Amino acid sequence: MDFIQYEVKGAVGIITISREKALNALNSKVLEELDAALDAVNLEEVRCLILTGAGEKSFVAGADIGEMSTLTKAEGEAFGKKGNDVFRKLETFPIPVIAAINGFALGGGCEISMSCDMRICSDNAIFGQPEVGLGITPGFGGTQRLARLVGAGMAKQMIYTARNIKAPEALRIGLVNAVYTQEELMPAAEKLAATIAKNAPIAVRNCKKAINDGLEADMDDAIVIEEKLFGDCFESEDQKYGMAFFLDKNKEKVKEPFQNK
Repeated sequence: MDFIQYEVKGAVGIITISREKALNALNSKVLEELDAALDAVNLEEVRCLILTGAGEKSFVAGADIGEMSTLTKAEGEAFGKKGNDVFRKLETFPIPVIAAINGFALGGGCEISMSCDMRICSDNAIFGQPEVGLGITPGFGGTQRLARLVGAGMAKQMIYTARNIKAPEALRIGLVNAVYTQEELMPAAEKLAATIAKNAPIAVRNCKKAINDGLEADMDDAIVIEEKLFGDCFESEDQKYGMAFFLDKNKEKVKEPFQNK
């Protein structure tokens, strides 16, 4: 791939968007390669993903304005669908995805980070949805996910004003989970991912699905979703091992790690 790098460290996969000269801006090729990279993740081996951008200046500076500038209405809608399809795949990916945001996360960069399960950022990170200043709306889910994450009032203020916010403000409004120095960011992301990867993988996957699906349902239906996914964990090797280990008073007899089955 030209613009996507992928490596595996233990049970953690790291996807890096690598178009550094363009501040990792998203064009059609980047979106296609990211889609292919997600399809290639070995879910038997990898239990958590980290998504980041190459270099220290930018996570993803946005969608490629040069590519968008000449689009027709139909082509603009198709480009929005291309981005949304990839971002939705990321959002519903079976295993957790952590966005490690180093630098600019503007437009499509902010949108792709919001498609991840959680976001941590460097202290030089800058977030924003600047699209109205370019004569367009956010097109990769920004009008939908930002309001769900930080509330409609704050989302409307950010989107209508096209104002960027810095890392401390992003933390204050709940857009990110934590802020680190640039040097600390990737070690912190890898530590968080490794912590998640140590837990029962079937249970973690089911928790992700329960939260995501439940947020789109009313409470009565959401509880049923949880009940089914809770029940689905039973009779698995993970459940048998986890509970046997808890009940074993000397913790010596049961030594097998979680098996992902």
